Amino acid sequence: MADAGRFATVDEWLAWLETLHPKKIDFSLDRVRAVLAALDLKPPPYRVITVGGTNGKGSCVALLEGVYLAAGYSVGAFTSPHLWRFNERLRLDGVDATDAQLLELFRIIDAGRGPVSLSYFEFSAVAAILFFARERVDVALLEVGMGGRLDAVNAIDADAALIVSIDLDHLEWLGEDRNSIGREKAGIIRAGRPVIVGDAEPPDSLLSAIEVKRAHGILRGRDFDCSANGSELAFVRNGKPAVALPAPRFGGAIQTANTAACAATVDALQAILPVHREALVAGLRRASAPGRWQRLAIDGVEWIFDVAHNPAAANCLRRELDGLPPVRRTVAVFAAMRDKELEHLVGPFIAEVERWFVAPVDSERSASPDALANLLRSLGSGRVELQSDVASACLSARACVRPGDRALVFGSFYTVGPAMAALGLYCEPRSVG
Repeated sequence: MADAGRFATVDEWLAWLETLHPKKIDFSLDRVRAVLAALDLKPPPYRVITVGGTNGKGSCVALLEGVYLAAGYSVGAFTSPHLWRFNERLRLDGVDATDAQLLELFRIIDAGRGPVSLSYFEFSAVAAILFFARERVDVALLEVGMGGRLDAVNAIDADAALIVSIDLDHLEWLGEDRNSIGREKAGIIRAGRPVIVGDAEPPDSLLSAIEVKRAHGILRGRDFDCSANGSELAFVRNGKPAVALPAPRFGGAIQTANTAACAATVDALQAILPVHREALVAGLRRASAPGRWQRLAIDGVEWIFDVAHNPAAANCLRRELDGLPPVRRTVAVFAAMRDKELEHLVGPFIAEVERWFVAPVDSERSASPDALANLLRSLGSGRVELQSDVASACLSARACVRPGDRALVFGSFYTVGPAMAALGLYCEPRSVG
């Protein structure tokens, strides 16, 4: 194996990256831009679509990835966080990066960054941008981590920006209302380039930014839309006759809006990344994104896994549950970050869930099980069990459920990933097909 540089394993590198920069979250583009320039990655040698917003970013990356692969392009995709392995964050043509590829990327960045320190996420983003350049992709899909204006991904001038939704999340950093958050998300907009807005009611700050920056705004409800009709979707663009598209095989009803936004993005880039309708249809059919309204049967019990981690996502999850047949009883495995709006995250499920199994996630930002239990009891939940970790919570929940019951697992990527692994549902490194 080639020289791995400072460390011999990916886990050793990742542990070190947690300590490289003094702040876990440090909004500034200067460091990332300096490292990209040192690595001769400004501009990158491929087309770029930046995907921002509050909810639905990972789903949209998966949908666009499927479409452009079906159209015959080489595609890089960068997402975060991961469910099981860091490798998931960097995908080449639908396949997770290998350990050997990551070791080489980390070594090159470490050697080239000079005195510049990068946060964990910044280092990851640079690794993705470098990876896709080395592999000569045609198009890269870059998911914004948080906000937009000062997010590491925004160091790249994208050919198009997709802003999926604007909702309340990360209030401590982005602001406490949709207008403030919209202003931050709008930072990924570029003058004269398409910005596709999937939110049907975008805040004024986002609309103003499109106008001020003189971007080519493409808005859901004005320029495009989509409606569901069974297993098909009717996509309308600029008043033209509706085009039938397949409903994605993951993620529930919210994917109708996400599919519309992705189809509009593909349409906006036809001049530089042409895609035939057959490829659009095939790509939407092949796309997958684990952990989004994922329903699996285990020993006669329906388990539902969803990475919902803010109020808007929780409300979507609640609506999906309302559309299911009633069950004998519902239990929940829940763990989340303490900086989330926890009351609004669990509130929609208080009347539905008979028994809660709460645990910490593997993060220093984790909400404590004691705090979660106290919150749930204050909201009227009588049966709450504290567990040492998500795996233990899942195994305890599995021991108590019977055929005809439902188990709901939600609260974070850091909840769903370990939960699925504990239940033997870990997905092997994936490819699209």
